[in-house]
Parts: sequence; structure tokens; C-alpha cells
Amino acid sequence: MSQKNRDSLLIGIHSVESALSRVPQQVRSVTVAQECRNPRVLELVEKAREAGIAVATEARGVIDRRCEEQRHQDVIADFDPANTGTEKDLDPLLKSIEGAPLVLILDGVQDPHNFGACLRTAEAAGVDLVVVPKDRSVGLTPVARRSASGAAEVLPILFVTNLARVLRQLKDHGIWLAGTTDSSGQELHQADLSGPLGLVMGSEGKGMRRLTSELCDFHLRIPMQGSVSSLNVSVATGVCLYEALRQRAGK
Repeated sequence: MSQKNRDSLLIGIHSVESALSRVPQQVRSVTVAQECRNPRVLELVEKAREAGIAVATEARGVIDRRCEEQRHQDVIADFDPANTGTEKDLDPLLKSIEGAPLVLILDGVQDPHNFGACLRTAEAAGVDLVVVPKDRSVGLTPVARRSASGAAEVLPILFVTNLARVLRQLKDHGIWLAGTTDSSGQELHQADLSGPLGLVMGSEGKGMRRLTSELCDFHLRIPMQGSVSSLNVSVATGVCLYEALRQRAGK
């Protein structure tokens, strides 16, 4: 399966159900296993047909191969990812945001489960936009989409070829960039995250790249009280985003 086809395939009940409920106009077709007797899947079939979406049946083995043996629960969908874009979409997206923008920048997250979990938390925390380097990210694979639990289909996501240039554009729009690093002298709760904010999270293991870090307006770290030295990037993203959400709610 090509990268393009992988990135537009929804796998499993939750991903298909979320897309049908929230953005049915972006679902091109739904495919169900011929052997399926799951009532939840059959309800999705009816929902798709009511929305005028084509429904096909295939042998479970055929779907297994399309999904590259990932657990699909007898239902998949071909999806038009209209919520994704590139650098050229940045300015109009920022202009459409009401209030102080909250942007999440993921500088090279490689694990699809982590990437999906970051998107899920971002959507729940009210993030307006996610920025990801095109060549240094796992991308919206079926695994990432499934881990995102529907967020990957509705959250605006820009895959950019030049992250440094986009960071400078964000700064030009008055957005302050906060980089996360264990070496910062400023703890998370000490930083002002209530205004226009771009939260920058680094990759697993290596963290932010040098130029990315240099472009940040300030740095912060999550205080650690136990013997573990760092958090998983998706967990750290959640901690930081919800501190920003807490501060914004208090203003």
C-alpha cells in the first residue's frame, strides 16, 4: 500500500464512527467484512447509507491485507483528509482563529501511537492547529489515526517542509513559542501560557532540534519528583496543554 493510501484509510469502528458522525462529507466509501455480524458495524453501514456514502463488502482476508494485518474490527473507510494542509494554509488558518491561538508543534515524533495520542489530547484541550515537519514525522498512518480516536479527522494539521520558516511566521503573527526541554530552569507552572502560544514538543529521545530550540522565545520543563527522568512525549504534551488550558480558563 502506498503512503498516500495508508494516510487516507480509516481502520476500526471508532475511527470510522467518528468520521461518519463529525465529517461524513470527507468519507468516500465504507468497506465491511462479508462475515461481519457485529451490531455496531451494521449500524455504521446504515449510517453511511443514510449519508449517501457507498458501502462495499469484501472477504475478511482481503481487508486484512489492505490493513496490513492491523486490527480492523471488520470495518474500514476511504477518507479524504481535507483537514490537512501545508505552509500555504498557515496564514488563512491563523486569521480564522478567534481569541488567542493555541498551536501545537511536534518536532519529529516518530511513533504512530505517540503521534495519535498527541493529536487526541490536542483536540480535547482546544488546540487550534498542529504543525508537523513533513519529512521528520510518522505521518497520519492508520495506526496514528486509530490512536487519535477521531481527532486526526477534524483537527487542522499542517505538514510543512521548512519548520524553521513556519516558526518564524508564527512569531510574526504574535505567537510566542515555548519549547520543552529537561534543561530549562523554568518549570511549567512558572511560565505564562495564557496568551497566543505555540507549544513545541521534541521527538522521542532526542527532543527538539537545535534550530527549533533557538527559535523558541522561552523554554520550560515539567517538574519531576520521582526517579523517572522524563515522560513519554504524548504524556508530556498532555501535561503542558492542560496547564495552558488551566491558565487560559483563569483569565
